[in-house]
Amino acid sequence: MAFVYFIIWLIFNGRITLEIILVGLCVSVAADVSIKKIMRVKVRGGTFFKILKLFPVMAAYFIVLVIEIVKANIMMTRLTLAKNIEVEPCLVKMHTDLKSQAARVTLANSITLTPGTITVSLEGNELLVHSLNHDIANGLNNSIFERLLKHMEVIARA
Repeated sequence: MAFVYFIIWLIFNGRITLEIILVGLCVSVAADVSIKKIMRVKVRGGTFFKILKLFPVMAAYFIVLVIEIVKANIMMTRLTLAKNIEVEPCLVKMHTDLKSQAARVTLANSITLTPGTITVSLEGNELLVHSLNHDIANGLNNSIFERLLKHMEVIARA
């Protein structure tokens, strides 16, 4: 992580001098150590390589998320500009097979980020989602978000 902090440091500084590099190294290592100490993170062997394995799937997830947000924005714009607005709000209970709490929270946040849906609650493997339309609600079960998150869980456990 210190390397990531160092790269961010260099990007924000905008120029590279010996002084900026030395201070950046000190600051990024200090930030890394303090964050790990405060959050009580224990680094196990192979963590870096797991992150490298996860990176392509995480990038795909981010791209899919952006695409879904754009598609939902277009749908909401059409719905808003329509002469006869046919909004049928509904609450949908959704079951997920995701194992980790982090994956379930990521799924809930992704649903909330997508216009037209809001995750009302997350209890165990059950999500309660408010949707502006039944068509949107039908697309929630077995969504691309959930499939990519399951794939990330498999990689993380390996």
